[in-house]
Amino acid sequence: MNLHNVIDQIEKVDPEVYDRLNGRRAAMKSLANFSGKLALTTVPLALGSLFKKAYSQAPSSAILDVLNFALTLEYLEAEFYNKGLAASGLIPAGDDRMAFEVIAKHENAHVVFLIATIKALGGTPVSKPTFDFTAGNGSNAGPFAAVFTNYDLYLAVSQTFEDTGVRAYKGQAGNLISSNEVLRAALQIHSVEARHAAHVREIRSRKPSAFVVGMPLPWITLNNSNIASPAVQPSYNGEELTIQGGVQIVGINGFEITKEYASEAFDEPLTKEQVLAIVDPFIV
Repeated sequence: MNLHNVIDQIEKVDPEVYDRLNGRRAAMKSLANFSGKLALTTVPLALGSLFKKAYSQAPSSAILDVLNFALTLEYLEAEFYNKGLAASGLIPAGDDRMAFEVIAKHENAHVVFLIATIKALGGTPVSKPTFDFTAGNGSNAGPFAAVFTNYDLYLAVSQTFEDTGVRAYKGQAGNLISSNEVLRAALQIHSVEARHAAHVREIRSRKPSAFVVGMPLPWITLNNSNIASPAVQPSYNGEELTIQGGVQIVGINGFEITKEYASEAFDEPLTKEQVLAIVDPFIV
């Protein structure tokens, strides 16, 4: 266990973790500095005693279930970007590659954070599944068979994963409301996923291809993904909603707001069942 790395990753995802620990910054730093002198069986217990104070005394099984659900999605995204960066000649050098290096770093940090948090709260992290990024359920011959050789396709799948992640985290927020700390951390990850989605979309807007429709910008308008593949459609169904908080946004207060504009302004949540159905083709 690289405890110093775990603490660094947790601090990246939840910068206020030390404040939440009521002055235990020095203890955390000391624990990191001297972790090499501690037995590995002792470190998780010491870390867990601190985290339970930070994230709740007795997390419900529902909270642990949400965290493991999130961990499965983060495993998917982290491995997707790790493989993309490792694929020779796939991601162009320069700004694009630097962007995906940052995105990969974030996704891997989310994995580390979620595993550490689940363990600290007394739960058992789910194991990383085996993935088939062609969406072929293990055949490696699905609709995205060229995902690691065709950069246009890679960008389209990346956008879909990020958009799905944004909607997935939003869909689980209500299940975390009993723990302000865990909810806050989850929403911080949610905001990072949203920034990833926006940046990937910006890259795609500069790169016309067979997989981009609706140029010049590949917005989500109504339930249109602006990705030229029906395989991604489940990730965008439901985005056509124009009522928010019981209020119809179209034409609100006399403004010329069309249903297209109204749908573009919000990301709609996905249920756990909807998300699992979306990612199922990618899991062996």
